[in-house]
Amino acid sequence: MARCRPYGFPHTPAATTPSLRKAVRNAMPAFIRRRRKGNAPRLAPELDDLALGKVRRRVLSCWDRGSLDTAVMALLSQVIDETGEDWDRKAHRLEVLAGVSGRALPGIWREHKPRDQGALLLHAWSELVQAGQQSSPGDLSDVRETCLRAAELVPADPIPWTLHLSTLRLERRPTRELSPIWREIKARDPWNREAHLQALAYLSPEECGSSVLVLDLLDGIRAEMPADAPTAALELTAIVRNHTRAVSVGGLMALGAAEIWRRADVAKVLDQASYDWLTPGFLKHAAALADLNLLAYALLKSTRLPEAGAALRATGGVATPWPWSVEGDPLERFSHFYTRHSEG
Repeated sequence: MARCRPYGFPHTPAATTPSLRKAVRNAMPAFIRRRRKGNAPRLAPELDDLALGKVRRRVLSCWDRGSLDTAVMALLSQVIDETGEDWDRKAHRLEVLAGVSGRALPGIWREHKPRDQGALLLHAWSELVQAGQQSSPGDLSDVRETCLRAAELVPADPIPWTLHLSTLRLERRPTRELSPIWREIKARDPWNREAHLQALAYLSPEECGSSVLVLDLLDGIRAEMPADAPTAALELTAIVRNHTRAVSVGGLMALGAAEIWRRADVAKVLDQASYDWLTPGFLKHAAALADLNLLAYALLKSTRLPEAGAALRATGGVATPWPWSVEGDPLERFSHFYTRHSEG
């Protein structure tokens, strides 16, 4: 089928010169250029947080130059501090920045600003990122000490306690140690997305818990959680992880993995998520696009293709590494389904 041409522009043969192609492209209405570029499938750790994206790219460019400067540290401080008491967005920004900052930059910032809570949190988070990449995380008592100092500086902030929970995960500490930390988190932010995802992983059979403990966690929040809370995708996350676990085991478990998507309780979760999340503006939390990626993946697995297409369109082309990485290169897999199913 012939490809539609922008209104008002003649057909341009493939053999046109680069300068002519550039002139034609620049002559297009700006909204057409933005739509084409903006909707192209892409991995963007910042999701739709434009301010965070600018700082992330600045941090990456400073590493490319092989230099660190005070301007970069000022930008880090600004983008963290401006979240105020939006703990969900603050955690999202810290997570993304910790993923690109390495170990040196957070350490230098903390050395310069030892009583800056943002510097302490970024340093602690980056240390956890580094520890998670090792075969053994080692002793994380220094990270816990940093978390306690950060908690003293901003007592209302749940993030220091969330990072404390992360140390329990990495060190495979007994689950009985979770309760006091969990109480601190819930007292500050009952529906903190990052904390609940950490707890879900910590209580999983692969780590320190069991399927029963995961069900206890989900049962404990299901009745009271607002439908648009940052933790809205927790149950769907558990479902996708169950499917991934069954596939990874192989044998009969892998053969029966598809049955997960035919269960009535799973269909109910997908029904509700499709109805709510695809309503424009319903999801407002910082990682909403990540949850829409998860929903699209689950709907594809359930062969609910029209709804999957709607979820893919709602992402605006922004892909997340998980869950697409389960089946190969995440951007390639996302792009494949986005191209096939996201047409209106």
